[in-house]
Amino acid sequence: MTSTQENEAVVEPEADASSDTSKSVSSPSQQSYEVTEAELLDARLPREEVAEGWVRLFDGHTFFGWQISGEANFRVQDNAVVVDDGEKGLICTSTTWGDFELVLQFNADADTNSGVFVRTPLSPENPAEDCYEINIAPDDNPFPTGSIVQRQKVDAEAAGEQKPEQWREMKIIAEGQTVAVELDGKLVCRYEDPAKLQAHRIGLQHNSGRVAFRDIKIRPLGFKPMIDAELTQWKRYPEMEGEFTVNDDGHLHVDGGKTQLETLETYGDFFLRSDYRIDQPDMNSGIFFRCIPGDEMMGYECQINNDFKDQSRLSPVDCGTGGIFRRQDARVVAGENGTWATVVLQAYQNHIAAWVNGVQVSDWEDTRPPDENPRRGRRDQAGTIIIQGHDPTTDVLYRDMQISTVK
Repeated sequence: MTSTQENEAVVEPEADASSDTSKSVSSPSQQSYEVTEAELLDARLPREEVAEGWVRLFDGHTFFGWQISGEANFRVQDNAVVVDDGEKGLICTSTTWGDFELVLQFNADADTNSGVFVRTPLSPENPAEDCYEINIAPDDNPFPTGSIVQRQKVDAEAAGEQKPEQWREMKIIAEGQTVAVELDGKLVCRYEDPAKLQAHRIGLQHNSGRVAFRDIKIRPLGFKPMIDAELTQWKRYPEMEGEFTVNDDGHLHVDGGKTQLETLETYGDFFLRSDYRIDQPDMNSGIFFRCIPGDEMMGYECQINNDFKDQSRLSPVDCGTGGIFRRQDARVVAGENGTWATVVLQAYQNHIAAWVNGVQVSDWEDTRPPDENPRRGRRDQAGTIIIQGHDPTTDVLYRDMQISTVK
């Protein structure tokens, strides 16, 4: 992230180096988007949505966290993703999603043919085999809006008329081998796949005509709790200075000097969500992951630190909450001291991303040579998760920590 003004940043669409496509991945006009601190903070979700696990896929201002395949004219306009010209293609999340609930609003011209692709590669070849394409199309299309192309058709009455001035809501739930589609609160399609597709991206399609998407939110499914009163899923290190305790409210308290609390189980590809609370400035903790089991915090680190400098939340101190320490700073400090905030962390193969209070703050791909130790190189191998006590001043609370594997 490059700061152009005190409280303003520039974000450019990403180019992808992944091997799941042979097509070009770029932005045809190479447009960049300025986003202010206030705009990113306004994109934070309400506390009740954050508590349910929701995050934004689109911040309303930039393509941070997205990658474009092909040469369609995807752009940000009036807080929406808009496209109406160019070759057929997708704009896809850089993050991989397995089981999830996705909600968005769309607006399409009467003759537009578009769609929402889930569990999709960047450039799918056959929607009957390598993705689920939830269609956005007129009633006379073989697969009207809400249908899953080449898999299950929705009748025209259930799909409803496509009107240019109308914003409609679509909800997609993908869980195991089941994909369900709702339009404007009504279930219109439920499909059981004989063979579940593996986790992959979310994509928005340009096929023909104008379409716009906004208010795109998602929550992963399948979370399991990690913290109980006895910390039965964790290994303590009593010889280290600090202390981990669970208080009467069920909150994990990290207190005192340098220390660590390590999971007994190892995790490779996963989503982790946790509330955290820091009451004072100059406070530091971290969530380490894919760690070498039994070693001292030898893993990637998702930073927990709400401090910022130069009176700008676009300038985090010491990486910022949700930043990947020494790899990518958080693009905005979205948590505030003295109140609970929520971080969602995802690691899949060599890609790592994090959200704080619903806003994506990091999106990093590890292109280093492989190494057992993530401090030295790329580690895809499963490892433990470690909660860090940083120094004698550490005084941090965690609650409702949960994890879900991505398959």
